Amino acid sequence: MENHTNNVPLTAAEISSFWNSYQSATMTICGLRYFLQHVRCEQTEALLNFALGQSMKNKELLEQFFHAEGHPVPQGFTEKDIDLNAPRLFSDKLYIYYLLHMSTIKLTTCNLAMVMSSRQDIINFYNDNIDHLQELHFSSKKLAKEKGIFIPGPHIPQPDQIDFVKKQSFMAGWFGERRPLLGQEIASLVYNAKRNALGQALITGFSQVAKSKEVRKYFERGRDISGKQMEVFASILNKEYITDSSLMLTSEVTDSTTAPFSDKCMMFIVTLLSASGIGQYGTSMSTTSRHDLSVQYTRLIAEIAHYADDGADIMINHGWMEQPPMSADRKDLAE
Repeated sequence: MENHTNNVPLTAAEISSFWNSYQSATMTICGLRYFLQHVRCEQTEALLNFALGQSMKNKELLEQFFHAEGHPVPQGFTEKDIDLNAPRLFSDKLYIYYLLHMSTIKLTTCNLAMVMSSRQDIINFYNDNIDHLQELHFSSKKLAKEKGIFIPGPHIPQPDQIDFVKKQSFMAGWFGERRPLLGQEIASLVYNAKRNALGQALITGFSQVAKSKEVRKYFERGRDISGKQMEVFASILNKEYITDSSLMLTSEVTDSTTAPFSDKCMMFIVTLLSASGIGQYGTSMSTTSRHDLSVQYTRLIAEIAHYADDGADIMINHGWMEQPPMSADRKDLAE
């Protein structure tokens, strides 16, 4: 990594961001290498190769960073976590949706990592990642449009003049008359519906191939939670005659029962999706002023958090959860 500054101590945010980035990069490499074994569309293949090249570059740079800092290189995910000979599990269409969704998640995490960093070499690393992720996201969206599989969000009437809120009922939603949804509220509901559609499809595939019965049951539960939460968002929008702009994607999962990834790797992906979902729901809740929507988001966050906690227990019990960087236990040291 260029402009390395060994005399500047790493902050908690910097080392944690790099550790998480390494986990994400090695997981992504496993997924993309497998996808490339079965992709049929040349354009989709080019995007997968672009994403793979950047992930491999990140892995190498991060390893150089850890060595230079005298920090142990995390285990992450390796050849043991992937079976390139496994049959096709997902369609090309789902690959495109995956690239769109994962680039969105990584843009969020890289932006946060960049603004929380102090050292210039780390800022440069994440700034470079953001540039590549933007290119991947825009290219994936363009390809989805060309393939006719991109569903734009719903439209709302264009106002002919400015106006101001006149009643406190603008914030209501539990009882009595509810105001129409705001544009930002619609955008969040639609986006969350789409996220759950993709999550449901991925977890459906994982539930078919997981080797551990406990993990299969966990994935089946996640599949059902995604479906129910997608219905919640669709129901809110449908009551106001607004499309949720999502579609069921489980039909893009084949009938294969051979695992392309280790149970550990699939559990990590589902954990990432759960954490991302909680964060997105929190953001959505912060941008709504209708109390009934805030209550729904609070309830859904609690449901995902409980599911994520159970997943963490499974990973710990199987020895799959690598410990992130943490502060010193001063009480233990004193004893």
